[in-house]
Amino acid sequence: MQATADSTKMDCVWSNWKSQAIDLLYWRDIKQTGIVFGSFLLLLFSLTQFSVVSVVAYLALAALSATISFRIYKSVLQAVQKTDEGHPFKAYLELEITLSQEQIQKYTDCLQLYVNSTLKELRRLFLVQDLVDSLKFAVLMWLLTYVGALFNGLTLLLMAVVSMFTLPVVYVKHQAQIDQYLGLVRTHINAVVAKIQAKIPGAKRHTE
Repeated sequence: MQATADSTKMDCVWSNWKSQAIDLLYWRDIKQTGIVFGSFLLLLFSLTQFSVVSVVAYLALAALSATISFRIYKSVLQAVQKTDEGHPFKAYLELEITLSQEQIQKYTDCLQLYVNSTLKELRRLFLVQDLVDSLKFAVLMWLLTYVGALFNGLTLLLMAVVSMFTLPVVYVKHQAQIDQYLGLVRTHINAVVAKIQAKIPGAKRHTE
């Protein structure tokens, strides 16, 4: 019963995160998405110009400058007005931010699930459980060698972030046309895969 309850909680947490991510990517709250998108872009552009250590140090200095300035401002204001409002960040200092043992276990279980699933899929591909899937994976890796020669990791990450925040909106606006073209591409790919499976011995799926 306890395992079932924990699984239900994990599903609820994952569902909540998924819902929040969808709201961000589809710009349902323009202000919130704009802040997140802008922050990601600023961080990635900074990493293209400076080292990770420098970016972290500059961000920490910017945050400290803001909080120290605000603390001094509130202290001076209280002294002038002769009030005693206390520490300006008292509410945040008293906020509970520690992770419980249950929360740590929950996130660890989620991570373990994804790691195990990834390892099983890699084993299936590298040990050629399905020849066609392994060939697809090989072609993908071959294409990635050219992608890696053209772009570095940060550029690819920057392109991925921009795509994440733009493609969903474009898809929603032009869903009919995009689905039509994707259907044509999928049909063509399936036809090619079927021909390969017919010509290569042992290439057919075990379920067939």
